[in-house]
Amino acid sequence: MPAAQPYPVHHPKAACSNCSVLDLCLPPGLSGPEIEQLDTLIVQRVKVKKGAALYRAGDPLRSLYAVRIGSFKTCVLSQEGREHVTGFKMPGEMLGLDAISTEQHICDAYALEDSEVCPVHFANLEKLARELPSLQHNLNKILSREIVRDHDVLMMLGSMNSDERLAAFLLNLSQRLNLRGYSSRNFVLKMRREEIGSYLGLRLETICRGIAHLRDQRLVEISGRDVKILDLEQLKQLSAGCHRPPLG
Repeated sequence: MPAAQPYPVHHPKAACSNCSVLDLCLPPGLSGPEIEQLDTLIVQRVKVKKGAALYRAGDPLRSLYAVRIGSFKTCVLSQEGREHVTGFKMPGEMLGLDAISTEQHICDAYALEDSEVCPVHFANLEKLARELPSLQHNLNKILSREIVRDHDVLMMLGSMNSDERLAAFLLNLSQRLNLRGYSSRNFVLKMRREEIGSYLGLRLETICRGIAHLRDQRLVEISGRDVKILDLEQLKQLSAGCHRPPLG
């Protein structure tokens, strides 16, 4: 892990109304004046260099962070000091939700590339959400999506074999990128294979074998970090367990 930049670089604020991921963040359904009120909570954007920590486990909750540019991973350390990746965030998604219940972060958040976030002071966000039902509704939706995502990960780890997990992971990235206007079939992985393995509960060699299996089935081609999905429907079938041999 590269040495973390101790203090993120601050840059002038950008209005929510001009943001490219407006429809995926907090503002959907808010009127123009309401978005302007939300804007007042974002004092300035923060740039975080690749490998630097946005926050660490144990840090107090001050803000939620809307990813504007780039991507992040969240991770926790085991008692043995091993890193376990708990998620990957991309533009339009929120970081810092882990700290709401205890007012203290329980994981680390590292930039996977040079990135930029919009800090939203949490106490002020709560106050404004009480005044704007649409904002409270959007915040509830974001929290609900996190719960659903956690359930999906638990199901994946508990019921899928290694190839199905890898297929489901690639499909999830494909769908999320497509929502942001990018290709659903051609994209670049921002994370290392070791980090994918950590997230999926698989060893690096298992990830490498899984990539080879997908290639042999002509479902996906992965060269370095470049991904090309050749057969999206069959990849969905694989992730659903339809390629398993029948029992008995």
